[in-house]
Amino acid sequence: MTWLISTFIIGISAAFATTFDDNLYLTAFFGKVNRSFRPKHIVIGEFLGFTALVFASLPGFFGGLIIPTTWIGLLGLLPVAIGISNLISREQQEETVQAVSVDLTSPTQSGRQKKSLLATIRDPQTYRVSAVTIANGGNNIGIYVPLFASSNLPSLGVILCVCYLTVGVWCFLSYNLTSNPLMAPVLTRYGRKIFPFVLIYLGLSILIKSETYRLLPSLAMLSH
Repeated sequence: MTWLISTFIIGISAAFATTFDDNLYLTAFFGKVNRSFRPKHIVIGEFLGFTALVFASLPGFFGGLIIPTTWIGLLGLLPVAIGISNLISREQQEETVQAVSVDLTSPTQSGRQKKSLLATIRDPQTYRVSAVTIANGGNNIGIYVPLFASSNLPSLGVILCVCYLTVGVWCFLSYNLTSNPLMAPVLTRYGRKIFPFVLIYLGLSILIKSETYRLLPSLAMLSH
């Protein structure tokens, strides 16, 4: 039961660190809903884009089945480095996120007929949202790879469930924020202040969980 609680906490941290700013561009998308660009395009596109990022990170999990855990733990330095980098360049990151959101949010007009789920998935409108999700989640792979690599199958399942649930929460929250769009930048601003520290926590958790500190004597010998 202890592993479940600790994994759940790590899952929440990972979900927050990798999806907290999604509400910014999701709110922008929901604000552009019209007869041809519907909320279902946004929700499905967001989940498809997030799934693409997860699949791109899964090699880390399979690599963790082969490479010794202590060496896998060294990948925990990557989230720590990303966190420190974000502490140094917060303003630059904010401008990048906003630019991605603006560049890819222009919907096209195409009739008002109802579409099936499959037709919605194949709609270019959906993939426009997915493209923004993938572009805005470039750092996600750098976080998920070491996290997946240091996880076993049950832990991976818990982490992914928490992450997908969090994506759904952001979609719901962003949809409701369209009535008060000024709140999205405020939430993102405060979330971004916490973001680097969450990344550093994740990286240190991976290092400790993998017992990477046992490599210190070996690394010290190699340095001499």
